[in-house]
Amino acid sequence: MSQADRIRRREFLRSSLAAGTAAAFAVPALAQSRSPNEKLNIAAVGVAGRAAADVAGVSSENIVAICDVDENRLDGAAANYSKAKKFVDFRKMLTEMEKQIDAVVVGTPDHTHMPAGVMAMRMGKHCYAEKPLSHNVYESRVAAELAKEKKLATQMGTQIHAGDNYRRVVELIQAGAIGPVNEVHVWCGKNWGGGERPTETPPIPPHIHWDLWLGPAPERPYHPCYLPGQWRRWWDFGNGTLGDMACHYMDLPFWALKLRHPTSVESEGPPVHPETCPTQLIVRYEFPARDDMPPVKFTWYDGSNRPSLPADWNIPVGGAGVLFVGKEGQLRADYGSWQLHPKEKFADYQPPEPTIPTSIGHHQEWIHACKTGGATTCNFDYSGALSEAVLLGNVAYRVGKKLQWDGAAMKATNCPEADQYLRREYRQGWIL
Repeated sequence: MSQADRIRRREFLRSSLAAGTAAAFAVPALAQSRSPNEKLNIAAVGVAGRAAADVAGVSSENIVAICDVDENRLDGAAANYSKAKKFVDFRKMLTEMEKQIDAVVVGTPDHTHMPAGVMAMRMGKHCYAEKPLSHNVYESRVAAELAKEKKLATQMGTQIHAGDNYRRVVELIQAGAIGPVNEVHVWCGKNWGGGERPTETPPIPPHIHWDLWLGPAPERPYHPCYLPGQWRRWWDFGNGTLGDMACHYMDLPFWALKLRHPTSVESEGPPVHPETCPTQLIVRYEFPARDDMPPVKFTWYDGSNRPSLPADWNIPVGGAGVLFVGKEGQLRADYGSWQLHPKEKFADYQPPEPTIPTSIGHHQEWIHACKTGGATTCNFDYSGALSEAVLLGNVAYRVGKKLQWDGAAMKATNCPEADQYLRREYRQGWIL
């Protein structure tokens, strides 16, 4: 790109940001242009698995840099993004490409989400990051505050948030279809947990940069039980089923009920293992009143745990869903459907007219926000608070106490031992 092109491109992005509004999601005319000067330059941290879908989701823009610690996966992505410069260390990529990139997409394991995302945001880059937003509560708080300070367009990868079904459920709840809601149950049949730390130390495959994969996590020998996908089972890298799925399903009641910080959190499950996450978990949250909405008792179930539901509801074994309990009835929902109960009472019920606009697409919302200065519905302020609540379930489980939570202070007021799980000490060479 010539110097004149770079100047024109900066002028375009600056004017787009100044002109944008937070409420609109219609695709602007400029976003439909094929001119490369009117596209974002995006760098990707992580290129395979879930990350591959995220990079593809923003591929309408210029993918100028890709990074992955697995060189086989990196080379595979390079076949699709041949103009992108390849890196194995996101720190080097961001430092070397700082002047060339506008935004980053982070699709790594949990423990490197925000070391990469925060580094990029400190440089003033817009950020998209997979869920949960971070590996621990502190990282989510830092990310949300930094995004606000820098006025950046951000989005967490809760893709289902852009679906029409969630929007209709939010409208139903907020229109009072089942009356004031004071109880919520969310369940998911996945099981990311269990296992023992391996004792054997096989050689590191030549295409894997193991030290970079570990990132800020404590050093340990390579073993194939950790990657590419099983890292979710291990406390050092993931957060079990809760971390994997709760941001998707808890998102719906968070949105519909305008939830933010709980006042208490307690968890129950099998005996705590020092290395791996539980095979099943129940987490009980209490949320305070909001505006004209009453306090909410909120319960999460995973593994084989389930709320008690009527047999005639035909809930699939091993499935997932959300149940809102209101003064006038119940609403059950999943990704693609919803039902009001008792069915006889609501047989003739007419849903309210839609008020939440149809999404232009989950990734397109973020791209639009980057160009216009608008907001996404999963920005780091909203999704950071959601992620904090999710991750607090694991904190309560690991300390074995009901936490009295002061969200503003980010403190369990009755449990100083919880502090060790709210943030981590990074390995030398890694910072937030």
